[in-house]
Amino acid sequence: MSVHKWRWMIGFGILGFIILWHITPVLLPFVAGAGIAYFLDPTVDWLERRGLGRGLGSLVTILAFFLTCFLVLLLFVPIIQVQAVELAQRLPTILTTIQDRANLWLVDAQRDFGVSDADIINLRAAAGADAGKALGYVAQFIGNLLVGGLAVVNILSLIFVTPVVAFYLLRDWDMLIAKIDSWLPLGAAETIRAQAREIDAILSGFARGQALLCLSLGLFYAIGLRIVGLDFGIIVGLLAGLLSFIPFVGVFVGGLTSVGLAVLQFDSWLPVIIVAGVFGVGQVLEGYVLQPWLVGDRVRLHPVWIIFALLAGGTLFGFLGVLMAVPVMAVIGVLVRFGVANYLASELYDPPPPPAAQ
Repeated sequence: MSVHKWRWMIGFGILGFIILWHITPVLLPFVAGAGIAYFLDPTVDWLERRGLGRGLGSLVTILAFFLTCFLVLLLFVPIIQVQAVELAQRLPTILTTIQDRANLWLVDAQRDFGVSDADIINLRAAAGADAGKALGYVAQFIGNLLVGGLAVVNILSLIFVTPVVAFYLLRDWDMLIAKIDSWLPLGAAETIRAQAREIDAILSGFARGQALLCLSLGLFYAIGLRIVGLDFGIIVGLLAGLLSFIPFVGVFVGGLTSVGLAVLQFDSWLPVIIVAGVFGVGQVLEGYVLQPWLVGDRVRLHPVWIIFALLAGGTLFGFLGVLMAVPVMAVIGVLVRFGVANYLASELYDPPPPPAAQ
């Protein structure tokens, strides 16, 4: 390919990125609809093989999917709402308790280790400053997610546009795939199809497995913390399960929050240890049972790359970037592995020996 053509391709790529950057706020319903259609396509194919028309099968599948989501919301939202309201009402008391406990620990440290009053004052000031900075960073990151996503997109358009987009994409999925396949350059069509099949296998397996993994962990944490008697255990457990799509973040945030609440709520250490044990058992289940069974190594990405993709996606495109981070990184991984394999098989990596001198 000539340098002139490469310049045109790079220029179109930069232009496409700029356009994508500016229309990100309105893309969420379409991306969500495309993801739902991709997720439900095997179900419609199964119905189609049994004689149901593509359009009717898509309609039945979409209605069943959103009805299930609605029933799940009816089941969990009232519980979460009650606990969220109670948490908001008790938050000032919790913060006061934390401050009182911290003052007692500082007094004990001053008595046991001979720390001076000046050092205690400096320690409190430094802790307050560092906590303020940490909360500022967290608030800024969450603000970026909200500004780039749900805060800009009208919630009503998300609710009503997403099912329509999902239905039409699901109904015309096979036709769209066939049309795109017909546009492939004939000389490289089979190579592109092979990479597309690998990408499809990775994304489909990972998306379905990860969704079941997060749901299973959320229910386990919520039920376990509820049995222990931890206040706000349901909302913390479900949040930990939701965050489990980021490696180690769910168990870290959920475990730290639950143990902190348990220290404030219970007078003995046994319930605190049990709360920590719930997350310990959950981590063992995730690592040795659920992760290998539901997800396996389908995405073929190191956890560090997944964390980087999520943070970069959230910074660049907000909530939409977080949703698209792992699929985009998985596609990049397939293409990079294909490029590396071709490089290792090329003369650039292993040049032929020079001809023998005559």
